[in-house]
Amino acid sequence: MFRTLAKATAAIAVVCTVAGAGLVLNEEYAKATTGTASEAASKGATFTGTKKLRVDGHTVNVSCSGKADDTDQPLVMLMAGGGEGLDNMAPLQKSIGKTSRVCSYDRLGEGASDKPAPGTLQTMDDTGRLLTKVLDRLAGDRPVVLAGHSLGGYIAARYTPHHTDRVKGLVLLDATIPHLTRDMNRTIPAAATGIPAQVRAGALAVNEGQNPEQFVIADGRVHSAGRIPVEILKHESQYAEVPQYGPALERMWTKGQHEWRALSSHSRLTTAKGAGHYIHTDRPDLALQAIKKVTRQATHRH
Repeated sequence: MFRTLAKATAAIAVVCTVAGAGLVLNEEYAKATTGTASEAASKGATFTGTKKLRVDGHTVNVSCSGKADDTDQPLVMLMAGGGEGLDNMAPLQKSIGKTSRVCSYDRLGEGASDKPAPGTLQTMDDTGRLLTKVLDRLAGDRPVVLAGHSLGGYIAARYTPHHTDRVKGLVLLDATIPHLTRDMNRTIPAAATGIPAQVRAGALAVNEGQNPEQFVIADGRVHSAGRIPVEILKHESQYAEVPQYGPALERMWTKGQHEWRALSSHSRLTTAKGAGHYIHTDRPDLALQAIKKVTRQATHRH
């Protein structure tokens, strides 16, 4: 949505978390198989490639790769941004799969998964329940590292503090900030016109559930996940196309990224030099480095 606002597309991709990156699905993940796989064993599913599973009454598109035999090592679960399917992170998944077990999935309303029921809104409870059931199938008893971009990062950050029995590490790639509705209202006034007004209105509408997942992106304080390793990467520059309010939006976003640091006493915030919102495509080396670091730390802690 909002793709006709050419000059504001970059900014809207950040604040609305719905603009696509236009990536093409890697062939390795494009060979989908459809099935109703039985419940995974305690150590999780071991398939390689893309598969459609029946989860909690829904068809959910998932993709896994990498070694499945080292069950003491965490499973890395990649979570794409809003308006995107798992194909958006396929190149990163391919790189991670060289050393770790890694999976991704399409949330309801995204990619090849089912759509939410018409006229209903999804909350964090809904999307969190689906994530738990997907992890039950794919990870089993093994520890998990969540790595999420944009809206996927927001969901991972909200989910982790309540599931530290399973989630042992977290990587946020320019995650949607914890108080986006409040901060957007403060940063761009209601009296704004032109592109800033469109950015403001678009962000607020998406937060209220006008997005493919029908997901309400609610403001809320950041809960602690204790001492788990958390790597937070933020973009270097994103708002050049928003006249007048660009610097204020950058400050808003940076402040929100600092708020995520409260997730853990072992959190670190880094600016991804040369990257816009899509850090995993602009600087895949930094995204891969952060995920490998957290996976290594989570393995030792586990």
